[in-house]
Formats: sequence, structure tokens, C-alpha cells
Amino acid sequence: DPNPETPITPTSMNLTPAWAAETGKFLAGRDEPDPAKWKATLRCALNKSREFRLRYDGTRAVPPRPYKVYEVCGADGADMVTGDDFSCGGEEEEEEEDVNCEMDPVPPWPKEHPQFSSADATVPFMPPELPPELTAQLTPQLTPQLTPQLPPPGPPALLEHGVPNLLASPHLLPLTDLELRFHYRGRRVSALTVSHPLGCRLSHGGSLPPTLQRPDLLGHPELQQVPFPDPEGIPHDKQRRYTCTLLGAMERGLLLELGGQDLYATRLCRCKVFWDGPCAPPQDPHLDPRPNPMERERRVQVFSLQRFLDGLILFQKGQSPTPPPFEVFLCFGEEWPDHRPKEKKLITVQVVPVAARLLLELFSGELSWSADSVPLQISQPDLKDALVEQFKELHRLWQQQQHPEAGPRPPL
Repeated sequence: DPNPETPITPTSMNLTPAWAAETGKFLAGRDEPDPAKWKATLRCALNKSREFRLRYDGTRAVPPRPYKVYEVCGADGADMVTGDDFSCGGEEEEEEEDVNCEMDPVPPWPKEHPQFSSADATVPFMPPELPPELTAQLTPQLTPQLTPQLPPPGPPALLEHGVPNLLASPHLLPLTDLELRFHYRGRRVSALTVSHPLGCRLSHGGSLPPTLQRPDLLGHPELQQVPFPDPEGIPHDKQRRYTCTLLGAMERGLLLELGGQDLYATRLCRCKVFWDGPCAPPQDPHLDPRPNPMERERRVQVFSLQRFLDGLILFQKGQSPTPPPFEVFLCFGEEWPDHRPKEKKLITVQVVPVAARLLLELFSGELSWSADSVPLQISQPDLKDALVEQFKELHRLWQQQQHPEAGPRPPL
């Protein structure tokens, strides 16, 4: 494969100029030979062609390998779609604009990788040894697809009195549930609820399955694995191309981990991630918004249940003009917050702690009390004493709200 980091070999010296001449990009006697450019343009053509499919990208392997493997597809390219099938559809895009995709540089190749020399001109080309995972992919046998194992759901909770049960018994709340909403250029393309007590890992590609041997590389192996939706259904070529570029740098992914009743995020991927949420640094309302980047491999707290309950208590007492925020917004490859609206960003993920949403809907009267719509569960969270006291205070405030004629009640 024409990888720009790979040394120019005799084989590529025969292939790339022939392709450049055939496509009219090089004419002997007119143009200066530029092998690096020939390789780059051939690589772009392979990526765009529907007659070839990238089966293995060694540049993103661990450790990196300086080659890629392409497969010849059918004449109609019908088998080009990989990963989970998805079609986002939608109206015509208002505008197509260039996007500055932000990614960390690819790490250099290991020094022990053999270099080619002029002596290689007389040696027949031998393809590099393929990694075991790719060899398994290219064998004709059908391999079973592994699906993440989810913890068994707890027994359903009975709602005799609804709200009082929630506040007096916080273990009924789904304290570990996270709603994830994926958007490509403002259009929702997927939504799901993660109920794993440890959290999840967002990633793309699937070629780096977590293992017990490398938790430092991919996070805890028992995290629920959540793939990004397939971008092939994006109807606009430029948007799809940019989106694929960003997804190609997300194989190590981003971790969303639960610690107690708090949520933490860790960026492992090369694709830069910017975020906003209740734990983000405050913005000056009199100045332009400042992008908030997430440093690579640094654990960042993005949501605190205790802070949310503090804000909800103040709001119910009339000591805060607005309810506390609880949603976390992740933007991949583009700066955020900035002057451009969320709807213009290529890839965004909205993270909603379900318990916080339920509590806010509870006090606003918007919560539906059908057993199917409220995902209550019996769990045994290790609640800190401060959290227990906060729930007691919220219970008292709710009772006061429901029976204002009774007047304030003493704390429980």
C-alpha cells in the first residue's frame, strides 16, 4: 500500500509512476518526478474508489505497522459498507464548508523497522506478515461476532406512591445509567442507554478489542463497548469524507467511567475532543467563548451528582434562577465552545445522566409515571452520607411543593 511514511520501494516505484502516467498526473519530460506525491494521490484514489475496501490499517495498529491492506470489491461496490449498517438520511445540507479537523500527530514508526536500500531492487517483493487479527478476517470461514456482555437487569421497582419512593429511597434511581445521543452535523443518527456499572468506551473500527493485558491502552476490559454509528449513510460526499477522517483517528476511543456517583471522561484517541458540561471551566459571558479541549490520557470529571443535587436544592428554594445543568456535550475534531453552533459540528455526542434528568423532570412535573417510561431499578449504590442528606432535603422540598398549605416542615 502507498503509505507516505513507508520508504519508496522498487515495487512502488513501478506502480505509482505507472498510475500517475495513466491518469495524466505525470508526463515524462514535462513533469518533475515526485514519488511521494504519486504515493499520496494513489492512496487518496484508493480511499475514494468503490472498487477497493480498506481491510487493515497498520498505521493505527499497536505497535504501528507502515502499510495498509486493501481488498478488491465487487464491480458495483455493494459490499463497501463496513461495521454496523446505518442510514441517517435527512434534508439537503444547508451548506458545504471546509472543516479544520484536529488530530494529534501519528507517532513515529519504531526504529527497529527494517529500511529498504538500493540492494532491494534485485529482491522479489515479499508482502509483510499480516497480524493475526487480519489473517482471521481474510479467511473464508465465518467467525461469530462478539457482543458485549451486559449485567443482568435488576428486578423492577414497585411505585406505590411514585415520587416519595424516589427521594426517600435513592436506590430506586438508575444512578449508573447514561443516555448517549450521537449527532453527525446536527442530525441524530443513534441513541442508546448504557447501564453498565463501570461505564463505557466509545470507539470506531473495532480492530483494537480491549484485553486484560493492555488496560492502560484501552481502559478497563469490562467497560461496555459502544461503536460510533456508520458514516456511510451520510448523503453529502464532503461531510462523509471529513467524518470518516475523524472516525479513522478514534480507534482507541474515549472512556466514560463511573466513579461513585460521578462521571469521568478520558480521551485515548488521536482525534482531539472538546467538551462542555456542568464541570467545565466557567465562561465569561462578556467575551467570546473559549474552546475547552480534553487532554489526551488525562481523566477529567465531567459530572458530579452531589454538585447537581446542591444546585437542584438551591433552585427549589428559589435561591438560584435556573435549574442545574447536567448534560455533557462532546465535540470530536473541532473546537467547542466557539462561534459556530452545535448543528454545524461533524461529530458530537450528548451524554445525559439519567438520574439527574429524572429528578429535574420530577420537580417540573414533566415526569411520566408509567412503568415502561421510567427506568427504575433496585440497586445498591454506595451513597455517601452527604448524598443521603441531600435526598432527604429534596424529599422535604417535594412534600412542601405538593402541600404548600401545610407550610415548611422541619428537616427529616
